[in-house]
Amino acid sequence: MSATVDFAQLVMAAGDAIVVSDAQGAITLWNPAAERMFGFAEGEALGQSLDIIIPERQRQRHWDGYANTMRTGQTRYGSDVLRVPALHKDGHALSIAFTVALLTAPDGTVTGIVAIIRDESSRWAEERKLRRRLSELESASQ
Repeated sequence: MSATVDFAQLVMAAGDAIVVSDAQGAITLWNPAAERMFGFAEGEALGQSLDIIIPERQRQRHWDGYANTMRTGQTRYGSDVLRVPALHKDGHALSIAFTVALLTAPDGTVTGIVAIIRDESSRWAEERKLRRRLSELESASQ
């Protein structure tokens, strides 16, 4: 017996942030996990530029790639997991990992991008601590 999937419920219940942006980069979907991760309520995020979560120093590169994707209908990332810095509403840095998928109109025109995002800040900090400790141990043994 096949169960019908309630996609709205799936998006709302997902533990990972799901963020959809339109062709201009304005946020059109922001699930509860995105709210928890980035600190912006849905009403604060909807209609805003993705710049609310992109650090200033990454914005030019991000928007160059975004515009190219909208123009060509292709992303060079496909199913690759991307790891980049991001911003919380209160200004603190996050380390996130995400995948992207293109959303298209029936004629094939790209209408937006969906990102499935996970906060890896604590894992990143732990790995940095382990690398530092390994380096200390290697230096001590020489």
